[in-house]
Amino acid sequence: MDNEIFQAITKNSPFIAWIHNISLNQQKYIKSKFKDLNLGHDVRYIMFIYDNPNCSQEDLVNMFSQSKGNIAKSLKKLEDLGYIIRETDPNNRRKYMLNTTEKGNDLVPKFRKISKEWEKEVGITDSDDELRERIREIAINGMKLVEEE
Repeated sequence: MDNEIFQAITKNSPFIAWIHNISLNQQKYIKSKFKDLNLGHDVRYIMFIYDNPNCSQEDLVNMFSQSKGNIAKSLKKLEDLGYIIRETDPNNRRKYMLNTTEKGNDLVPKFRKISKEWEKEVGITDSDDELRERIREIAINGMKLVEEE
């Protein structure tokens, strides 16, 4: 493979550029496996909702650092496609609880399988648990830093 293609990924590149590149390429890979679904990055919202039943739109805004408008637009799309359902929170009628539908529940294991295949192909192994935890800590610290401002 031509090394010029990868010239932007150098030892002097900022760490975050590498993380961004990894994320984009994983999304491209997954998108290629789910071409017929046309979900793109929105699949991450399905995953979050699946893992956090009864979460709110605000939870997604905070987790993904997206605007309320962008999240609302994505949720509307996912609801129209039948992946999620929004129900009024009985404790706060102005708030919605988000949950995956059967269609969303069926997608999650398929997505995780493809994601795991990608990790294997790029060289992420089970022995990388320490690295995963460190990157998770960095992500959490970054979220806290932004919250404090």
